[in-house]
Amino acid sequence: MSGVGESATPRVAIVGAGAWGTTLAVLIGRVEPVLLIARDPESAAAIDAARENTRRLPGIELPRAVRVSADPAALADASDLVIFAAPSAHLRETVERVATHVAPTADLLSVVKGLEPGTLARMTEVIASAGGFPPRRLAALSGPNLAGEIARGLPASAVVAAEDPQLADRIVERLGRREFRLYVNSDVLGVELCGALKNILAVAAGAVDELGFGDNGKAGLMTRGLAEMTRLGVAVGANPVTFAGLAGIGDLIATCGSTLSRNHRLGTELAKGRSWSDIEAALPGVAEGAYTVDAALALAARHNVEMPIAQEVHNALFEGKSVQRCLIDLLARESKDELADAGAWAARLRR
Repeated sequence: MSGVGESATPRVAIVGAGAWGTTLAVLIGRVEPVLLIARDPESAAAIDAARENTRRLPGIELPRAVRVSADPAALADASDLVIFAAPSAHLRETVERVATHVAPTADLLSVVKGLEPGTLARMTEVIASAGGFPPRRLAALSGPNLAGEIARGLPASAVVAAEDPQLADRIVERLGRREFRLYVNSDVLGVELCGALKNILAVAAGAVDELGFGDNGKAGLMTRGLAEMTRLGVAVGANPVTFAGLAGIGDLIATCGSTLSRNHRLGTELAKGRSWSDIEAALPGVAEGAYTVDAALALAARHNVEMPIAQEVHNALFEGKSVQRCLIDLLARESKDELADAGAWAARLRR
């Protein structure tokens, strides 16, 4: 399949050549031509020359149908689908740089997980705002998607969320594979919040693993973390059932349980006593949880929602509090009714 249509003009493009963007280029390039837009000419030239993203996705050869460029003007030919895969911290400036070159016929898909500091906007909202795109033109893809596994052809699932069901169906038809099973969901708000918030919990999970708190302790952290995520989601209008799906508990299991997760690795390094400033430069990619936690806490404060795990992740990252002290303080919290939030969730479902 590596030689499929390599001379044809790509009608699908990916903006962002990190691990996830490159993985999607590999997935698509096995069946049709695809354009991968890197952040600068040097990065594009290096990836193209090696036919491998040695920095972000080592050991995975790019199919011949993957075209690599740093020129935003090349997007004009991607008339069917443009996928945004830049890190959340750089998404707005990336969209502003390329927006005028995006074909008016192209569907738009965000695969970025995070919340924008200051605005507290979700990633589809950032893309719509920065690019001047109608929100109904945008979809979001999220789920348990560890890039290295998908690039190697291992089975995975994800959910495509869009206000327009036909848009979601088109993206599923274009990207879905037997080994990459896609579902649809109309709850864009919930799907995007799941993708952003689970990264914060993965930092805590990595710390729990490094400190040897055991499987019971980790299961408790993940379960209460899911309740924390759902509590905020319901407060802002998301469907609580979304948090029990692939974007919620599915992604939470993968990100909290795998050493392939950069957020999990960040937690393990914090638990060793290293500072965020030291860890940030050494990570092989972006740990989105560190860039999302303060925006998540600000959103929670706006809606009067308590997020104790996220607060302690913030404390460990930015306040100099030891991870051990953070976890001890979480364990010392007063017990509460496990179903205390159930009434609000049920009310949301009845709307």
